Amino acid sequence: MSSSDREARLADVFVALADALRPEHDVIDTMDTLVDAATRFTAAVDAGIVLADGEGALHVMASTSERAAEIEEEQLGAHEGPCLEAFHGGAVVELADLQQSERWPDFTRTALDRGFRAVHATPLRHRDRTLGAINVFATEPGPFSDNDVAVLQALADVATLGIVFSETLREQNDLTAQLQHALDSRVVIEQAKGVLAERQNISIDHAFTLLRSHARRTGARLRDVANGVVATTGTL
Repeated sequence: MSSSDREARLADVFVALADALRPEHDVIDTMDTLVDAATRFTAAVDAGIVLADGEGALHVMASTSERAAEIEEEQLGAHEGPCLEAFHGGAVVELADLQQSERWPDFTRTALDRGFRAVHATPLRHRDRTLGAINVFATEPGPFSDNDVAVLQALADVATLGIVFSETLREQNDLTAQLQHALDSRVVIEQAKGVLAERQNISIDHAFTLLRSHARRTGARLRDVANGVVATTGTL
């Protein structure tokens, strides 16, 4: 991809993320756009996002693959890992070579078992509040480039504004309702992935690709497409 093509496509991503500023936007679509862009425009090969609910508990909201989702769930269960540290500290966290680090032993073991060597976590911050974090993974050791770090920060900032602005439009005092809606959306999407995978005899990752492609092609919300799959015959 040429530099001009890359810039044009990245601009399209920011336009899509800016769509989150509409009152009717769905947070889960914003999160999906964010993880997809993180792997398209940086050295990352996988990405996942965690968001905090009204009680401060973190939940995996989006991922680029099942292995990324599994790693995110693993660190939440082990109460250790880059996303947790980025969330609680409100600052970027990076390990350039997991194989050379004794930090977060449970998380590191799981990540290495799945072929990852480097990790970078960016908090989703608005003023003095951290809403969650995006975690990206690379299969080769080494720090993420300054350009990659800048892209990840910009993506995280725009997505965060989308979440906060949506709540402002709803005249709510906190993010609880919006995040609960996102959690409900993720449950439906996971169900739809399973239904498609079983009925079409395909992998979970392939099933999600079909769901996402159909949503983008038709301009529908990912949650609505998933609801349709679960409620009907399991086809698109």
